[in-house]
Amino acid sequence: MLDNRFTPITGIDAHAHVFSQALTLAGERRYTPGYDATLADYLGHLHANGLSHGVLVQPSFLGTDNRYLLAALQHAPDQLRGVVVVSRDISRDALQAMARAGVVGVRLNLVGRELPDFAEHGWKAFFEHLVALDWHVEVHREVDDLPRLVRQLLPFGVKLVIDHFGRPDARLGVEQRGFAQLLEWGLSGQLWLKVSGIYRLAGTPAQNLAFACQAMPLLRQSFGLQRLVWGSDWPHTQHEATTRYASVVEQRQALGLSEDVRQALLIDTPRRLFGFHHG
Repeated sequence: MLDNRFTPITGIDAHAHVFSQALTLAGERRYTPGYDATLADYLGHLHANGLSHGVLVQPSFLGTDNRYLLAALQHAPDQLRGVVVVSRDISRDALQAMARAGVVGVRLNLVGRELPDFAEHGWKAFFEHLVALDWHVEVHREVDDLPRLVRQLLPFGVKLVIDHFGRPDARLGVEQRGFAQLLEWGLSGQLWLKVSGIYRLAGTPAQNLAFACQAMPLLRQSFGLQRLVWGSDWPHTQHEATTRYASVVEQRQALGLSEDVRQALLIDTPRRLFGFHHG
C-alpha cells in the first residue's frame, strides 16, 4: 500500500476504469476488452497530465465482481475512490465493508438493458442503505430515458450522478427534448453530472465537441458549478483505437473553461462529492 495521505489535490479525474482481460467477464456484456487497463498505467496518466486523484468505476463487463477495483483502491487509498456495481439484495454489512475500502457510490449502467421498475420490492431498502452511507447513484443511460429514471429515483433521497453529459445525440443539438429536460432537472439541485465521454455523443468528433461547447454554459446555469465534475473515461472502452488520455484532456481544454470553472470541475466539486480529503 502506498502512503499517500499527504498528496496535494491538483486535479481529480471523476471517471476511469481498471481491469485485466484475464478476469472472468459477465455473461451478458456489450464489450470484451482485448487488453489490460492497469492501475499503474492509470496513475501514470494522472501524473503526466497534472492530476493527482481519481475515481474508479466498475466496468459493465465485469458485472458485480468488484474485486479488481477494490484491490486497486487498497494500493492508493488517499488518491482513489470507487463506484461499484452490486445486486440490490446486497447486505448493508457488505456495503459498509466497501465503504471502508473507499467506495462512495453505486453505478446503474442501464445502456442496452431493460429499464428497472424501481417500485418493485427490494429497491427501497437498497436505496435506504445507500442514503445511510451517503453514497451516490451513478446513472448511465441515453438522454431520452433519463427524465423517467430521475423522476423515479429522486424520491428515494439518493444523490444522483448522471454519466457522460447524459448521453445525448450531438447531432440533434442542445435543444433536443431529453437534454432540455435534463437541464430542467438540474435546477432541482439534486443532480450532479459528469462532463465526460465527449466522444460517446453519437456525432462526428467535430459535432461532439461543438455540442459540448454549447452545452457547458447551459449546464453551468442549470446544475451550477457545485454539481459538475470532469472525467477522462479512461481507457475509453470501444473507442480506444481513436482516443487517448491526452486527447480527452485536449477536449476539456477546447471547452474554453475559465480558471474558476476548471477549479470547480477538477477539484472543489469532486472533492466534496467523492469524499477526498484536503491535500
